[in-house]
Amino acid sequence: MPGITGMSESDAPHHWLDAQDSPPEGDVLSASEVRLVHSARAGDQDAFRELVQRYERRVFRVVNRFITDPDTVADLLQEIFLRAWERLAQFDTSRRFGPWLFRMAINLTYDHLRRVRRRIRWSLFSDSSRDHVPDPEVRDPRVELDLSQEVQLVLAEVPEAYRTVLILRDLEGFCTADVAAVTDRSEATIRWRLAEARRMFREAWERRERRGRRDDSDSSAENTG
Repeated sequence: MPGITGMSESDAPHHWLDAQDSPPEGDVLSASEVRLVHSARAGDQDAFRELVQRYERRVFRVVNRFITDPDTVADLLQEIFLRAWERLAQFDTSRRFGPWLFRMAINLTYDHLRRVRRRIRWSLFSDSSRDHVPDPEVRDPRVELDLSQEVQLVLAEVPEAYRTVLILRDLEGFCTADVAAVTDRSEATIRWRLAEARRMFREAWERRERRGRRDDSDSSAENTG
């Protein structure tokens, strides 16, 4: 189902979640969503397109918390909704559509990140990597990172199961019950993982700050030596 999302790659990063972007709430709208899901499962592409319009911006935001490149996120968005369309027949209609969709989005996002890591590891041992020795005179671009990039790097140090909870609960504002539904875990488990994730993030952030101060100190010593 190509081109299923209506959001262009250039527009995508500039849209943030607002009231009209949120998944519908309340009994009437929930019933409306159930009807859309049933129609989409019967092959109604217009019904599925309406589901996409309800969720695409927030799915984009969640994926963007894991991956910063907007073109990559836009490509993943297409893959996520295509996969959802292909697997609608497997969806348990006694459950809510949103958590099922977000679980699929997060799983595909982690699959992408694993593929990237495998490619990077392979390139480290390839012959071509020997031709790309960093020039010591070129300033390390990592020192120019802004706060959001710093947060992204520190988040990457938090194990996946905990990172997911931290992103959904603290950065995207999902309630504990919704995080539990997305991850298929109990609310008690989510509360415990959230506490652990916050601790891990804080410790990783402090380690990064210490490294930064150490690097600054070494640089100052070299300049005065």
